[in-house]
Amino acid sequence: MSASTPLLSLKGITKIFPGVRALENVQLDLWPGKVTALIGENGAGKSTLVKVMTGIYQPEEGEILYKAIPIHLPTPESAHKVGITAIHQETVLFDELSVSENIFVGQYLYKGLLKTLDWPAMHRRANEILTRLEVQIDPRATLKTLSIVQRHMVAIARALAFDAQVVILDEPTAALSQHEILEFYHIVERLKQDGKAILFISHKFDEIFELADYYTILRDGVYVSSGAISDITEERMVSMMVGRAISQTYPKVDCTPGETVLEVTDLCHPTEFAHISFRLRKGEILGFYGLVGTGRTELMQALSGVSRPSSGEIRLNGRTMRFHQPADAIRAGIVCVPEERQKQGAIIALPIAQNISLPQLSKLNPNGVLNDAREWRLADEYASRLQVKAFSWRQPVETLSGGNQQKVVIGKWLATQPEVIILDEPTKGIDIGSKAAVHQFMSELVSQGLAVIMVSSELPEVMGMADRIIVMHEGLMVAEYRAGEATAETIVSAASGIGQEAA
Repeated sequence: MSASTPLLSLKGITKIFPGVRALENVQLDLWPGKVTALIGENGAGKSTLVKVMTGIYQPEEGEILYKAIPIHLPTPESAHKVGITAIHQETVLFDELSVSENIFVGQYLYKGLLKTLDWPAMHRRANEILTRLEVQIDPRATLKTLSIVQRHMVAIARALAFDAQVVILDEPTAALSQHEILEFYHIVERLKQDGKAILFISHKFDEIFELADYYTILRDGVYVSSGAISDITEERMVSMMVGRAISQTYPKVDCTPGETVLEVTDLCHPTEFAHISFRLRKGEILGFYGLVGTGRTELMQALSGVSRPSSGEIRLNGRTMRFHQPADAIRAGIVCVPEERQKQGAIIALPIAQNISLPQLSKLNPNGVLNDAREWRLADEYASRLQVKAFSWRQPVETLSGGNQQKVVIGKWLATQPEVIILDEPTKGIDIGSKAAVHQFMSELVSQGLAVIMVSSELPEVMGMADRIIVMHEGLMVAEYRAGEATAETIVSAASGIGQEAA
């Protein structure tokens, strides 16, 4: 095949669902040995396009060409046979099986007339593939013993075992630490050297400009632009992606914090964190930063009644709190938007309106009779303020893009009018336009006197939005800074345990 010929081309792809054109006249070329970034806001059509490429959806119009030959992909199996595979943020693997079994699932190697599993051959072949990727993982190890980045490596190894030529990487670094991301970059380079055509989907612009050779931009399901990554700036990319310039991604308004609303003293957990003490005031955003596994999420779970600390004190408006369950914290005025919103934050089969009103049912329906009008008004207020993109507030949450699902969960808890809201990775997986909307809303909340705790792994977000930053390392508070006091290098050093300073 000529180097000037794309390995996979999509031309004029249109996909129609009842009442909406999810994709319209979309073009995409993937080249052997090159990375193409697929860029767009949540709801731009990226997931739908991937499902067309992998045989889950069939387009109403357009054609797919593999090595310049038109092909039809009526099922995921047909895409698999052609050599198209997708590796998603949540990799579909089996915890109780070995690495070798996960790599060869669906195509196990057999021996003899009785067709018994050829374990030595599978372990040997798995080791060969992992060695090609320059990854040191024991093929006999049980998958549940591996780290997140190692699981991604196993998923990529499985794609190579199936001789995949087109590899789709969908938000692969969302849950990875900075060190693991660098490991992942190395794996992508190995795939490029092997001549694989790679489609890379990410909301992180630093990763896009680091890894991609080409880009394709979608907006509202419509093809906008494509070209070499060297020919476009981040500002131009953002403008084409959202249809407008994002002048303020971190629109933090200056306001004077009020009285202390939450006071935490020497809070400890048997295994996750120890000796945590801080104060939070009304009208303040307190940021928590640290590497993955530092105990930040577990601390937030203790503050919101999900788990119980072993010792220490939580005081809300001067009163000592004892939370036995999340409902206790919610009644007191502390709510938490969890990191795993789809699993923990929403009932995705229910409509938007019902999700937002769920914590408020007794208030909205004091006589025990459902009041649709009140429910609708509440949903309309908060879904509109957070710019949730939907055709109706009766639309099931599971039909929304990931970013809009997150907005619904944030809206649900803001509708309870809490005194303290904990946002655990509030913009994880959200595109830059949606991030700006969430940040704007956070600024509105603190200007109205709400106290906000924000946990984020994105340092620019923490530095751009927080009035104070608490840095955690291995379950301990190791540093505390006021806004503007520390550089990015100083904060990262503290989070890494380098040159720790007392909080």
